Amino acid sequence: MTRLNRRQVIATIGAATAVGLATPAIAQGRKITVGALRFTSHAGSFVAFERDYFKTAGLDVELRFFDAAQPMAVGIASGDVDYAVTAISGGLVSLAQKGAIKVIGGALQEEPGIDGQKFLVSDAAYQAGVTAPAMLDGKSYGVTQAGSSFHYMGSKMAAAEGISLTFKPLQKVGAIIGALKSGQIDAWSIVPHIAKPLAGSGAVHIIGDVSTYLPDYQVTTVFTSASNASDEREMTSGFLDAYAEGVADYNAAMIAKTGGEDGVNEMVDLIHKYVYTDRPREKAAPSIINGTMRLNEGAAMNVASIADQLSWFQSENLVDADIALETLIDTSYVETIGA
Repeated sequence: MTRLNRRQVIATIGAATAVGLATPAIAQGRKITVGALRFTSHAGSFVAFERDYFKTAGLDVELRFFDAAQPMAVGIASGDVDYAVTAISGGLVSLAQKGAIKVIGGALQEEPGIDGQKFLVSDAAYQAGVTAPAMLDGKSYGVTQAGSSFHYMGSKMAAAEGISLTFKPLQKVGAIIGALKSGQIDAWSIVPHIAKPLAGSGAVHIIGDVSTYLPDYQVTTVFTSASNASDEREMTSGFLDAYAEGVADYNAAMIAKTGGEDGVNEMVDLIHKYVYTDRPREKAAPSIINGTMRLNEGAAMNVASIADQLSWFQSENLVDADIALETLIDTSYVETIGA
């Protein structure tokens, strides 16, 4: 197995989405780094960290934050990150093809009856009559990078509606938000804790649900280096068990509300340490609550959804056509759905 440094990995992504290889995993009981985005949907990691579930599993965790999915894939490949939660991207798939990465669990999934990701349009587009996804024909649509989850969601919606979109890569979520609010792009899709406050500002409007087009979409996954998955099974199982405890606590507090309003408020306080940290608690709380989506219990993985994503990447020539699903995922750690 060839090993690439971070510069080589990034350079290859620029040429063909992504290639690379991972560094050896850190032994159990030593410090590891967990990649995350500052999204409510990453609450499983935050809860496991704050409530010492990682520590109980013998893991000294440092959380490292990113602005998009593909840089986390690069982090795994270069050895800067040991485990991460993010959406599947073209870069991640190509890294898996090179033996660098394995998806080992599910994190967030669209689910009937649970408010999920939204399609948004700028106020300018809305005032011009774009009030439903089917009316976006010929419009611009923000993505972080080609092959990102945003690209996948927009493309699947466009195919279902028989329309065409112009995808605009803007690298960071913050840049997409700015472009949408200012009317530089027409549309986007994002989790509800971001979508609803944006819509409340009047500069952006919600025009549809992602679940209408992708009802069982495995939005984010848990992944690690291929060497961690194959050679560090005790550590990887410990990580997943601790993460799953965090997920269970989050779902109990925010979905089942087993602790009542006190439980919700306690969870909001915990998440606010990582999400909307630039806002006072009273202003951050509604957005955090609005972002509630059920996380996959036990980090269960929707294999059927991941297979559909891989097929889409291949149909768009974003990854090689001969990549097998088994190259991308390791189903030996968690329950699988739709296999």
